[in-house]
Amino acid sequence: MPQSDTLMISVSGMRGHVGTDLTPELVARHAAALGAWVRTAPAGQIASADRLGQRPAVVLGRDARTSGPMYAKAAAAGLMSVGVDVIDLGMVPTPTVQMAVEHHRAGAGLILTASHNPIEWNALKFVGPDGIFLDALAGERVRALAEEGPPRMGWDGLGQVREDPEAVERHLEAILDLPMIGVTAIRNRRFHVALDCVRGAGATAIPALLDRLGCRVSGINLETDGRFPHSPEPIPENLGDLGRLVRESGAVIGLAVDPDVDRLALVDETGHPIGEDYTLAFAVRAVLDGRTSAAGTPTVVANLSTSLVVEDAARAGGARLVRAPVGEANVARTIRDEGAVIGGEGNGGVMLPALHIGRDAPLGVALILHVLASTGATVSELVKASPRYTIVKAKGPRGSELRPLYQRLRRRFPDAELDERDGLRLSWRDRWLHVRPSGTEPIVRFIAEAPTAADADALIEAARSLLH
Repeated sequence: MPQSDTLMISVSGMRGHVGTDLTPELVARHAAALGAWVRTAPAGQIASADRLGQRPAVVLGRDARTSGPMYAKAAAAGLMSVGVDVIDLGMVPTPTVQMAVEHHRAGAGLILTASHNPIEWNALKFVGPDGIFLDALAGERVRALAEEGPPRMGWDGLGQVREDPEAVERHLEAILDLPMIGVTAIRNRRFHVALDCVRGAGATAIPALLDRLGCRVSGINLETDGRFPHSPEPIPENLGDLGRLVRESGAVIGLAVDPDVDRLALVDETGHPIGEDYTLAFAVRAVLDGRTSAAGTPTVVANLSTSLVVEDAARAGGARLVRAPVGEANVARTIRDEGAVIGGEGNGGVMLPALHIGRDAPLGVALILHVLASTGATVSELVKASPRYTIVKAKGPRGSELRPLYQRLRRRFPDAELDERDGLRLSWRDRWLHVRPSGTEPIVRFIAEAPTAADADALIEAARSLLH
C-alpha cells in the first residue's frame, strides 16, 4: 500500500488524516489482519487458546479523538470477522491497554490513538501479547495479511465483544501498590497540583490518581472530547496556559500529559516548563533511591537521543546506563533484555518493568510526587541541583542515502565515540550529536546536546554543513 503525506504505515501500526486516507474500511481491514495474525501465531498463549477450543482475544482501547468511536466500531467489526473476541476498554490511556493485554493474557492489543499528533490525525497501534508494541517481523506479517485480505469466518465462527470497565482502576491500584512509591508520605504533603490533560484521555485516570494521593488539583482541559485547545504535544512551547495556572493557583508543580497519556511533562512552581527529559531523570532518582546497595549494580535504559541529565541521574544512583535506538519498542526490549530496573525516553515517557514495559504518564506522576515528598525540595531546586545542558534540534532534506554524510561526520569528529545502531551518534563526555533519518518524514534529524546552547548549535551547524 503506497504511503502519502496523510497516511503513514510503520512497524507497529498506521496513522493518517481522518476522512482522507484513514477510513473506517482501512481500519477494519488492518484490525482484521491483526486478528488473523493472532490466530496464526505459532506458539505461546495465543495458539493455546485455539487448542482449548477458545477464541483468542484482542484488547481494544482508544483516546478521546472525535473519530475514536467510529474507528472503534470498525476495528471491532474487523476483529470479529476473523473469529477473534474483542475486550473493549473504551476511552483509556495507552498504558492501560498495554497492561490489560497482559492481564487478560490476550493475543494482542489495538490502540486507536495518534498520540501527540494534531487534531486531524488518528492512528492504529498494534501491541503484542507481551504488552510491547509489535516488532518489525510481526508488523510486516500484519501488513502482509492486510494486503492479501485476511481470512474471514462464517456465521458460526465470529468473535464477540465484551467490555472491561475496570481496566483504569486496576492500572491505578497497581501503581499505588508499587513498593518504591511512598504513598503515605505523598498524602501527608497534601500537594497542590496544576494539571493540563489537553482534553484527551488523561482525565480518565490522572485526577483519580491525584485524589488517591491526597493532592488538591487545579485543572484545565479536563474534558474528554478530543478538541485540543492547543498543539497537544507536551513540549515547553505548548505549556503556557499551564504555567499561568501554576502561578495563579499557587500550585507546587504543573503536570501535562499528551492525548493518550504515555508522556508526562513538568512545570516548576514558578510556572516555568523544565523540559521533558527531567521527567525521566526524576523518575530514575525515585527508583534508584529506593534500592539497597546489596541489590547489585542496577541498569537504566534510555534511547540514543535522551538527555545527559538521565545519564547523570543513573550515575548518581550507582546505576549503569544502556542506550537503545529511538522508539518505545526498542527501549522496551532493551529494558527486558538487560534486566533494567527503569527506562524510558526523553520525551517524558517513563517505563518501569515492575509495573509493565511501556511508557506510562500516571506512573510518572506518582514517581515525581514521591521525589518531591521524600526530598522536601521544590521542582526548581531539583533542577538546579542537576548538571545543566541544552538540547538543540534541527532537520534537513534527506536523499535516499545517508552513509556518505555519516562518513563525513566520522572524519570531521575523529575523537568522538560512535554508535551506528540508529543513524549515527557521536558522543563525548559532556555532549553528543545524533543524526538519523526520520521514520515519518523524508528528512534527516539533527539533535545535539551540550553544556551551552552555543556549543550545541555548533555541533548542529557542523553536521548540517556536511549534508551535501
